[in-house]
Amino acid sequence: MLPDGARLILPPASSGRHSDAQIDDYAGLARRQYPHRPPRRLSLRARFSHNGKAGQNPLCGTAGFGFWNNPFGAQSKIPARPQAIWFFYASPPSNMALALDLPGHGWKAACIDAGRVSTLAWAPIAPLVMFMGRSRGLYRSIWPRVQRSLGVCESVMALDMTDWHAYEIEWKRDGSRWWVDGKPILETDRSPRGPLGFVAWIDNQYAVVTPQGQFGFGLLDVVDEQWLEIADVRIDSVR
Repeated sequence: MLPDGARLILPPASSGRHSDAQIDDYAGLARRQYPHRPPRRLSLRARFSHNGKAGQNPLCGTAGFGFWNNPFGAQSKIPARPQAIWFFYASPPSNMALALDLPGHGWKAACIDAGRVSTLAWAPIAPLVMFMGRSRGLYRSIWPRVQRSLGVCESVMALDMTDWHAYEIEWKRDGSRWWVDGKPILETDRSPRGPLGFVAWIDNQYAVVTPQGQFGFGLLDVVDEQWLEIADVRIDSVR
């Protein structure tokens, strides 16, 4: 811990073991007891030890901060359909290409609410949807409807992750907004229902989930120490 915040440090790690530096406010709770529902506002300042751009020694694994439902949490025996509203980073080979025309990795403002009832309507034809997704024309025709049902909205951020930036999320029942350094970067009428828990983390995982039916999860080697530093964290109720 630092005087006005915390540095989450991920030491050099092996792909043979999950390494995670994390703080949260839901440890030991069942998902129904997670403390946050809209309307909420999260604000904080953050910086990273490495950038996420391709090149020499980029940030490796996943990292970020915001609210989520911890779908595979140890306190619940049954995995949950994911809900999240956050700033989220993933390095290659991660490929979570859930938003049309956006890459499946990078530093993003993002939300998802796969817990919606509308999501269940796609379940019986999921194999067909993934097969159709292999055709570019059919993918561009059908995926926007699937994406909306999943409550997915994303925006890729092009900024220096090693500099301090002020991040803010306004999470309301009828929509969500994200700001960086006081400038709006994403707005949507989609909004996870909750309850969700706050999390800030950095780890050595990767994930592959695509509309074309590609799935995979694993761990990465982290050659050098890397970290996420956060400060001035505030979570407020808003009208």
